[in-house]
Amino acid sequence: MSLAVRVIPCLDVDAGRVVKGVNFENLRDAGDPVELAAAYDAAGADELTFLDITASSGDRETTYEIVRRTAEQVFIPLTVGGGVRTVEDVDLLLRAGADKVGVNTAAIARPELISEIAHRFGSQVLVLSVDARRCRSSDPARPVRTESGFEVTTHGGRRSTGIDAIGWARRAAQLGAGEVLLNSMDADGTKDGYDLELIRAVRAEVPIPVIASGGAGKLADFAPAVSAGADAVLAASVFHFGDLSIGEVKHSLREAGYPVR
Repeated sequence: MSLAVRVIPCLDVDAGRVVKGVNFENLRDAGDPVELAAAYDAAGADELTFLDITASSGDRETTYEIVRRTAEQVFIPLTVGGGVRTVEDVDLLLRAGADKVGVNTAAIARPELISEIAHRFGSQVLVLSVDARRCRSSDPARPVRTESGFEVTTHGGRRSTGIDAIGWARRAAQLGAGEVLLNSMDADGTKDGYDLELIRAVRAEVPIPVIASGGAGKLADFAPAVSAGADAVLAASVFHFGDLSIGEVKHSLREAGYPVR
């Protein structure tokens, strides 16, 4: 591996505040997004990811204002996702100061959105966010089965789509996505480690960078994710609540033999 592994704090924003929960439930306030972003920039984060987790149309102006204020404070790449439905939404976020834009639910509903965004702004702007979980057959009337054993979910992992997560990542890369933000819904907020099987499965099928997300809890969790094929490691609560620092994570990766910035 020649490229440096990126360490990316994720800010889940709800009504203008950073929040964090377990499996997207029982959310706790984690602070002001602009203040946190500036602190992470100073601490050596390689990029920042903002996810507007409520993303109703009424909240969009709040998001644009936060992006504008954050872009004035930080000098590292900023990815913004949540509620992006059109090429025009991407344009507005880029004008507000985002460097990259994440798409999820709208691309599942209309995959052509991926190629439209890539064609207009370039693949480097487009991050496909995949909320994946292991298939469940808890509903006997509609057991979910996919070829890989992983399915795409929406609405914070609460809604099943029945779409194969690995096949979806592969198709999105073919349509022009520049990166895959791979969120394990099973691991999210648990601090039990990244889903290495999921990372390996996606890495085997896509030629674009994979960002591992969901499950980081201790320093020993990060290097295995990179070993499994992640180009970047994303975490939220361990950074927000002071369990780990960006510097500690980078040191642990360096000690494991991976290049970091």
